[in-house]
Amino acid sequence: MRRVITPAELQGKNTVVLARWLLGKVLVRTTAHGRQAYLITEVEAYDGEKDLACHASKGRTKRTEVMYQPGGRWYVYLCYGMHEMLNLVTGPAGYPAAVLIRGLATVRGPGRLTKRLGIDRDLNGVIATRATGLHLEDHGIVPPRGSIRSGPRIGVDYAGPVWAAKPWRFWIERSGPHPAKTYFAGAL
Repeated sequence: MRRVITPAELQGKNTVVLARWLLGKVLVRTTAHGRQAYLITEVEAYDGEKDLACHASKGRTKRTEVMYQPGGRWYVYLCYGMHEMLNLVTGPAGYPAAVLIRGLATVRGPGRLTKRLGIDRDLNGVIATRATGLHLEDHGIVPPRGSIRSGPRIGVDYAGPVWAAKPWRFWIERSGPHPAKTYFAGAL
């Protein structure tokens, strides 16, 4: 089963639940050089202005405007002046929330994955559809029972102890067989 996930499926106020749901979904990048498809294995949720780790915690700005748009579009920003970060906007219009795509089955780290897939700020605000060259698919892959872990988000100490400790980072445990070997046999 290979089904394109529509932007409408990515909208809703429960960004934390949606982040966990994205584990096992497939991120697809299509360019003139072909199609690349990777299993999503690590994500982080950022949920609205009240979340002090969320870029929108300071309100609506030129940078965060895309987060206030309807979910199902990409929020791409530059981190530390050198790494592009890929986020999926998830809230309904007016509610700024997003999920950072932190890792793929064969790529660890959000900066490495954007580099591998040729993702830059030209995709900021672009809707996640096949036509735009960056979309999500559901291949019916379900992470093995007990393999999903959660913990604090990475690099958000500036948000204070309560928000930095939120267990809103989710990943597929990599002990044992690498997820790429387990899931990719005929799946992509």
